[in-house]
Amino acid sequence: MSAPARVVRTARAEYVVVGALAVAAVLAWALVPTYPNYDTYYHLVWGRELFDGAKPTFTAYAAPTQHPLFLALCAVLGLLGGDADRLVVLVCALSLVVLAWGTYRVGDAVFGRWPGLLGAAFVGSSFAFLLYAARAYVDVPFLAIVLWAAALEARAPRRGRPVMALLAVAGLLRPEAWVLAGAYWLWCIWPRTARRPRLDLLALAVSAPLIWAGVDLWVTGDPLFSLHATSDLADELNRNRGLSDVPGSFVSFVVDAARPPVALAALAGAVLAWRLRAGRALHVPLALFGAGVLTFVATGLAGLSVLPRYLTVPVVAVCIVAGYGVLGFTTLPDGSVRRWWTRAAIGAAVLGAVFVVIKAPVVNRLTAELRFIRGTHADLRAILAAPPVQRSLACGPLTFPNYRLVPDARWMLDLPASRVGARSARRRARGVAMFVVGRKELERFGFAAGASPSTNVPDPGFVPVARNARYVAYASC
Repeated sequence: MSAPARVVRTARAEYVVVGALAVAAVLAWALVPTYPNYDTYYHLVWGRELFDGAKPTFTAYAAPTQHPLFLALCAVLGLLGGDADRLVVLVCALSLVVLAWGTYRVGDAVFGRWPGLLGAAFVGSSFAFLLYAARAYVDVPFLAIVLWAAALEARAPRRGRPVMALLAVAGLLRPEAWVLAGAYWLWCIWPRTARRPRLDLLALAVSAPLIWAGVDLWVTGDPLFSLHATSDLADELNRNRGLSDVPGSFVSFVVDAARPPVALAALAGAVLAWRLRAGRALHVPLALFGAGVLTFVATGLAGLSVLPRYLTVPVVAVCIVAGYGVLGFTTLPDGSVRRWWTRAAIGAAVLGAVFVVIKAPVVNRLTAELRFIRGTHADLRAILAAPPVQRSLACGPLTFPNYRLVPDARWMLDLPASRVGARSARRRARGVAMFVVGRKELERFGFAAGASPSTNVPDPGFVPVARNARYVAYASC
């Protein structure tokens, strides 16, 4: 078979696999309903406020950080009605497929087809990424865009505008892309500084932070509101923050998200690539890893929350190198090194299978978490729709023990911020007070962020009006 024919056949197989994965993602979304996380529900609420002609309530109690492009997406989907929350999950499920595809493209360009395919499999099978997609976290579409920018760069170094344009779009989803965009601009001008500064790329690089600041300025009057609010929220919720938390958190977060065998394979892959001088466009996975580390350290220096989600970019880079660490022998000619590496890869596969068997309960925890999300959502919707609760809402606002369920209820009932609140912030003498029952429910929604036990006890004058498996509604008129 000629080389062009092989290329066409490979491309066709690639599209078939991606199409099959997209169909599988849609089927999983339809058959296993899940719902967005706290941050995404707030973006849906803010999007609805925009189309109602009001400014989004970025300053609401314990509100998350806004992400401009995600806000725009949620606003558009919100036009389709109350099922927009499920549609955001679908977007993120398909984004996971696009992320795995982009990871393959980077791995293929840097190390070869089979290492790239395995790296993509590591990413697509990560429980962390699967849960992020199921809960509609902004991180999944963000990563998908970043990895396609990386794929364009890996195939044609210093390609310029297409790569920077994608990084600018990603920068409207998460600020980690700002670091990548800045580094990419330096990379593009470095060999030709004396000739031209590439102002077109610089304009694209700074567009995302300027738009982000512009949205903050328009809504709150403070162009740095997202930074200030994120820092204040980390302090209020007593999250890990500061430079002292960075080293330990970095190692544990990366290893947990990538899984220990994958992290070890990445370490081996990095050593082998260095010793064998293997790989093309190695600056791409190095940039992904380095920019992620720099951003994580900067997060600690700024006093912001040190969270696993801030290390998703380095985790993908680790998966790419891990693919080479296991299947890099497929890129070598016949010889002793290839034979030795093949045996080592077989051993690694056996150890990986043992690890999967040992960690099989993790699958059960994932499915249990998805059932919990589905059940708590359905029960909340049911009790909010109960006639006694609907009648009692005329007496005053709806309150929860803390902030956790506030955006969910606002989305379900289409109520303004003044009509739904957290008792951990302010007690009300009238209205509907919602309580949760069940051990896991109390841990997740009752005592979150150190909420006082008193917020989980009805105030005098409130009487029960509705109840189901997970919630009890009290009212005072």
